[in-house]
Amino acid sequence: MTSITPSAHLADVRYEIRGALTRRARELEAAGLDIIKLNIGNPGRYGFEAPAHLREAIAGHLHESEAYGHEQGLELAREAIAAQQRARGARGVDADRIFIGNGVSELIDLSLRALLQPGDEVLLPSPDYPLWSAATILNGGQPRYYHCLARHDHLPDPDEVEALITPRTRALVLINPNNPTGAVYPRALLERLVAIAARHRLLLLADEIYDEILYDDASFQPLADVAGELPCLSFGGLSKVHRACGYRVGWMSLSGDHTRSAAYRDALQLLAALRLCANVTAQWAVLPALQDAPTIGALTAAGGRLHEARRVVQQGVAASRYLELVVPEGALYAFPQVRADRFPTFDDEAFALRLLEEESVLVVPGSSFNVPRSRHFRLTLLPPPAQLREVFVRIERVLTRMAREQSPHSAVAVA
Repeated sequence: MTSITPSAHLADVRYEIRGALTRRARELEAAGLDIIKLNIGNPGRYGFEAPAHLREAIAGHLHESEAYGHEQGLELAREAIAAQQRARGARGVDADRIFIGNGVSELIDLSLRALLQPGDEVLLPSPDYPLWSAATILNGGQPRYYHCLARHDHLPDPDEVEALITPRTRALVLINPNNPTGAVYPRALLERLVAIAARHRLLLLADEIYDEILYDDASFQPLADVAGELPCLSFGGLSKVHRACGYRVGWMSLSGDHTRSAAYRDALQLLAALRLCANVTAQWAVLPALQDAPTIGALTAAGGRLHEARRVVQQGVAASRYLELVVPEGALYAFPQVRADRFPTFDDEAFALRLLEEESVLVVPGSSFNVPRSRHFRLTLLPPPAQLREVFVRIERVLTRMAREQSPHSAVAVA
């Protein structure tokens, strides 16, 4: 029989966070091995729980969750999101310009589907969260990558961003706080990027899902506040800050001049209506999540579990003969890189596979985040700090073996 041929649209689409390495990890688990999984930012898998008052809000409204809801989301939830956005400086935001979806992942796809014509270009960071690249490609667009290099603290260069713009460029995507690097963008940088978007009439797309996950003195600056009247679509949700990934509640807020974005807003509403509505049940958690006292600070402050995990990662890198790190200021990840003076040539995918096969540790190669010739890997800060300490012992063992193999006569030097 003739086999079923998948769509050609998928030829350039990758999502290695749950890709071949993850499938191999499941095979090893099925064979009886205990795998330390550092590949995904899923708090519930590491013992974190959503705040109890969010569960209680959902339980108290189950009887009101059995019918389809408004295509843009529950009105009280959208009002709460709009109020949050206005308090952060967003202009022109009301409930009619809020869209709730089944996680930010669904909304990224909707936002690009409503925007792009075949061949249109989207400016994306490298490294990026790979869903942005995938959604751009699947909706007929072309990713154009601006570099966020470790030697620049993983911050973009506005001059490079502007140099990439062509007549087909439609949007500029910013991920802040950044996944995978943990970089947090200062206001002065955002002002320069907004000025570029204004000059070239680009739509700003701000992935801010980690907005309240900050360490030490880092400060989050919402892009919509800087953008002013320039159209800006800001993304947030319950999955990370409120440790409720499985609720699948994300939102996007369209700020700026209504006249410039009216047709785009209507296109978003049409697409939202085509999928009928987002998960009604979990939307009841939005109001208490945004109006009650925040709960993430106890985890990110000095002595909190996430802060301690970050400290262990810093210590592990500092103790390594092979690694270096731009310390993450926000989000749930670290993005170490292997030193070029130790490994003049380095294959990040081969390293990640060896780490899995030889030491039962699953990480994500940096190339999975659209970084060419990557020397990086991403790991999550969610496991207990003691487990992360053991991870770096295992990483060092693999890198030591690799160093001996590439230079057999220098075994004494790396021993």
